[in-house]
Amino acid sequence: MRLVIAEDSTLLREGLIRLLAEEGHEVVAAVGDGAALLEETAKHRPDLVLTDVRMPPTHTDEGLRAALEIRRRWPETGVLVLSQYVEKRYATELISTEGGRVGYLLKDRVMEVGEFLDALERVAAGGEAFDPDVVRALIARSAHADPLALLTPRERDVLEKMAQGHSNPGIGQALSISRSAVEKHINAIFDKLDLTDSAAYSRRVLAIVRYLQG
Repeated sequence: MRLVIAEDSTLLREGLIRLLAEEGHEVVAAVGDGAALLEETAKHRPDLVLTDVRMPPTHTDEGLRAALEIRRRWPETGVLVLSQYVEKRYATELISTEGGRVGYLLKDRVMEVGEFLDALERVAAGGEAFDPDVVRALIARSAHADPLALLTPRERDVLEKMAQGHSNPGIGQALSISRSAVEKHINAIFDKLDLTDSAAYSRRVLAIVRYLQG
């Protein structure tokens, strides 16, 4: 695939370039700030953008804002965000966008090369990839205020795998349950969250967003 990388750490940026090149991917541009990310994305129209959240000049949300702009202007381009920490608001914004092709990983996940490359390919192919630690942080709520309290432990497990972007067969394999069992749990989740068939937009995503906005 063709990628644009935005990362202000020269060491990490060069490491990513080398890793991706060794895997047969083409890094068409590598930059260190959000404005340059937008410029290079407009120029190259890559298959996927890999970006940090915090970059110059303010080191707050430049990368995230650029990522969301890319989602609006070029929805066919996948966006995978890397962050040092779980930025709940930023991750919520990404999950809330339509159309798939989005992911959010903690930078430590890059060290697990197989999982990192799998996430890249999943997002580029139109899916989603959210770090398990990010998902756990996003859906953590106290029992008295958390709609998750309505779910059984197994339904919670299924919801976590859904949020990571796994397909139904993938969830079944990860949890060692049948595909029909997965479908049963997912339907129960939708019912408990009052997500009816009329919700045309991905109920898998809405099942997470409902908690974040509650």
